[in-house]
Amino acid sequence: MHTRRQFMHQAGCATALGALSPLAARAQAIGQVKIFYGFPAGSAGDSVARRVGEKLAGSAYTRNSAVVENKPGASGRIALEVLKGAPADGTALVLAPFSCTTIYPHIYSKLSYDPVKDFAPVSIGAIMHHGLAVGPLVPASVKTVKDFLAWAKANPGQANYGSPAAGSSTHFIGALLGLDSGVELRHVPYRGSIPGVTDLVGGQVTAMVAPSGDFIPNHKVGRLRLLATSGKARSPFSPEVPTFAEQGFAGLTVEEWFGFYAPIKTPASVVAAASAAINAAIKEKSVVDSLAVVGLIAKGSTPAEMLASQQVEFERWGPLVKKIGFSAES
Repeated sequence: MHTRRQFMHQAGCATALGALSPLAARAQAIGQVKIFYGFPAGSAGDSVARRVGEKLAGSAYTRNSAVVENKPGASGRIALEVLKGAPADGTALVLAPFSCTTIYPHIYSKLSYDPVKDFAPVSIGAIMHHGLAVGPLVPASVKTVKDFLAWAKANPGQANYGSPAAGSSTHFIGALLGLDSGVELRHVPYRGSIPGVTDLVGGQVTAMVAPSGDFIPNHKVGRLRLLATSGKARSPFSPEVPTFAEQGFAGLTVEEWFGFYAPIKTPASVVAAASAAINAAIKEKSVVDSLAVVGLIAKGSTPAEMLASQQVEFERWGPLVKKIGFSAES
């Protein structure tokens, strides 16, 4: 298990990366980079990897656009296992949601990688807000989270919610909502958002917690109702929908990020060059606009900022997972 000392040691190394000169970083420019992503092509995070990867060409980091290799399976863990065994020379990166490095250590007793000892943070790539949506099984009079909880309490046979995966932050948002309100909400895990949203619209599941961008097309035409989003502020893609915090559930504020990692022994100058190139790509309007289409907010960071956020989220989710009582092996 990680310690605060390990986090702080790596944070100090990450902070030092920014002090490297542009000339030193430019000298590390390499020919070809692969970005591993642990979920299927076409998913929201895949868009981050591909849009950013194609913009890296001609940077101080790499001469060519990065090649994205999807390694789906095991809730994203396969891609991280591949990165752990990859050469630490800048030719391999992984893009992963923070669940893989901040929540999984709390739910898998035999995780095949150590987020701190095996990976060097490079940059955050995008932020996603999650949302709670209800489908046609819930009457139109239900317009808020409290309305939904009251209805669920009165209709226990239909009090369920789906999520894209067991052990995900979306699963835990629903679990915490039920625990904190005293209303039993049964979890229905799916393999990704798409089948869950399909069942929600079709009336096979009552409600769902998933990335809010996955609900917006159906929300806009009235096939489902988005009741709340999980950001600190309202989502720019559904500004008419109040946050959980606005509705009295501040503990459900979650802004999950997708972050780029390199193998831990990758030279500091290479990590610095990669971070600079990724951040430059994220600022390009075409990247910002393409990520907005899938409900993602383009956002970069320094390696140190990403590591600090990882530590905060790791420490936050430990007691929450214990409160929920979930184990991936259970």
